[in-house]
Amino acid sequence: MGVDYYNILKVNRNASDEDLKKAYRRLAMIWHPDKNPTSNKQEAEAKFKSISEAYDVLSDPQKRQIYDLYGEEALKSGQVPPPPRGAGPYSYRAHQQHPNPSFRFNPRDADDIYAELFGNESVGAGSTGSGRNAGRDSNGYYFRSTTMGAGGSGGEFSGGAGTSGSGGLRKAPAVERSLMCSLEELYKGAKKKMRISRITMDGPGFRTVEEILTIDIKPGWKKGTKITFPEKGNEENGIIPADLIFVIDEKPHSDYKRDGNDLIVNVEITLLEALTGKTLEFTTLDGRNLMVPLTEIVKPGYELVVPHEGMPISKDPRKKGNLRVRIDVKYPPRLSETQKNELKRVLGSSS
Repeated sequence: MGVDYYNILKVNRNASDEDLKKAYRRLAMIWHPDKNPTSNKQEAEAKFKSISEAYDVLSDPQKRQIYDLYGEEALKSGQVPPPPRGAGPYSYRAHQQHPNPSFRFNPRDADDIYAELFGNESVGAGSTGSGRNAGRDSNGYYFRSTTMGAGGSGGEFSGGAGTSGSGGLRKAPAVERSLMCSLEELYKGAKKKMRISRITMDGPGFRTVEEILTIDIKPGWKKGTKITFPEKGNEENGIIPADLIFVIDEKPHSDYKRDGNDLIVNVEITLLEALTGKTLEFTTLDGRNLMVPLTEIVKPGYELVVPHEGMPISKDPRKKGNLRVRIDVKYPPRLSETQKNELKRVLGSSS
């Protein structure tokens, strides 16, 4: 078969003319060379040419029939391949019968196909509706008059050698949305599913579709981390859809506060515990019980560092930051004379 035109357009073999148009529109919006003016331009030109050729063949009943029967090589050469080895005389005659012996393959120009499908759409106010507003201008651009949303303007260029804002397809500004995550989710990692509603092109019109996007939260991701879904914004004529960007934000935690890769927890102990010692107990973000002994005399503002009990480091989740325990000493509101004398006796003798 050679080139698989159906696969190029991402359609099945029973695709209707409308299916082919929808597939071509969607792919042409992605791979038109003017949408890829720099490093991706060579690949885009090749893909755009391939998409256009596939549409040209499959949208033409005669070309499609020959392609379906004999494949790409026979379509372009006009030569029907020999029958399979072992085929009988009847099979041989049937196999050799060309649907149209006078047919000669004549491919259409990719820009002409683009202009036909994008340029002859229903135009904005003041048009005749005949499609005559569309076509090449004096600089070789394809021009179509369109009606835009609020704040937009008609007359978007597409095709040609223009760049964004000067004749090429213009990309809509990125849309950012906050994605709230608990500290536990950022510690262990999580999958979040986000339902979005967007406007897509449906032939000459538009329709609203819903999609579920899956976001794979990696252990150790920080506030401000961005996850981009390219071109998941609304579709408009002559506009490349916006990227949809989710920005990680942290929900406040009841016990822990994050500082880079470290976790901070505040603990209050009594004066007696500060002097005589205590074992602190914590529940970690992954559900473990962590015992931290205090063996030294603790002063107000003391910070105890527990290595490797902080947040995972996103580049290497096997490594972690530290847990920093900030300790405040709670003093008694008052002491009796007896308590004061006893403290003087004990502390005074130790000085």
